[in-house]
Formats: sequence, C-alpha cells, structure tokens
Amino acid sequence: MTSEKHGKITATIASYGKGLLGFIRKRVRNDADAEDILQDVWYRLSAVINSHPVEQVGGWLYRVATNRIIDKQRKKTESSWERTTSDQPESAELESLSATADSNPETQYQERMVWERLYRALDELPAAQRDVFVWHELESIPFAEIAAFTGEPVGKLVSRKRYAVLHLRKRLKIFYDELIEK
Repeated sequence: MTSEKHGKITATIASYGKGLLGFIRKRVRNDADAEDILQDVWYRLSAVINSHPVEQVGGWLYRVATNRIIDKQRKKTESSWERTTSDQPESAELESLSATADSNPETQYQERMVWERLYRALDELPAAQRDVFVWHELESIPFAEIAAFTGEPVGKLVSRKRYAVLHLRKRLKIFYDELIEK
C-alpha cells in the first residue's frame, strides 16, 4: 500500500471513526459487536481503496456498516432457529422475526422450512451466481456497489442474478406446490 493510500485511510478513520461507531452502537446489542463491525468496515475500506477510488466515502462507509449490521442480525436469527429446533424454548427474537402475524407452531415450522429450502437451493448454485443473489436480494447492495468491489460489469452481475432467480424459482416451486397441497 502506498503512503498516499495509507494517509487517505488514516484521514478517513479520523474523520468518520467516532460518528460511525456511534451509528453502529445504536443498532447492535453490545459494544463488542459494534467494534467488530467497525473493524470489518475499515478492512473493507482498505481493500476497496487499493482496487479503485471511492467517491462518496461517507455514504459508502455507512452503507457497508448497515450491511454488516444486517449480516450480524441474520446470523443471530439463524442460530435462534437452530436453538428452537433443538427443543429449547423459543426466543422472543424469533417471534419478532416472523413475517406473518399468525405465530402458531405450524406457521413457524413452514417459515423455517422455506428458509432451509432457500439455503439448500442457494448452495446448488455456482458461487458467482449465489454471491450476486445474496448481495443484491438479501443484503440489498446495489449492483453498482457490487460491481465496484468485484470488478465485474453490472450487466454480467444482472445476468448472474437472473440465472440464480430462475434456478431458485424452479427449486422452490416444488416446495410451494407441496405446501399448497396440504
């Protein structure tokens, strides 16, 4: 890394560090998680600056932080589902995550099965298609930002996502039909 790029990173950390940490702390449960997320944001910044310049550094930093917060919440969601399936009491987090107002055991089971089938179908995809789908649909990262950090053209990313969607539709249609027949 050149001294110029190192200086830019240091200046960015000095400018945005406290504000970004405060932003993250308001959205996570503890300081350790906030510091882990902030560290990940700085790591991603150093990786991106080495490959190409970032025009709206502040907006980019907050967007990456938001995505990392969402990732952390998803991981906790998955682990709470695993605890529920291992005969431990349901957590309040799981109930708040339910997409439906009806939170009976059958609905929760069906919701869990949908996610499990989705993850299985995602695992069947080539890594490039799976990554684009997850980034764009589940993490809400715009194609332009994905293109910026992967170095791939937006058109190629859109095409990969399209193939992923077609595969997922086909795989999940079978499961959908099974649910309707019940």
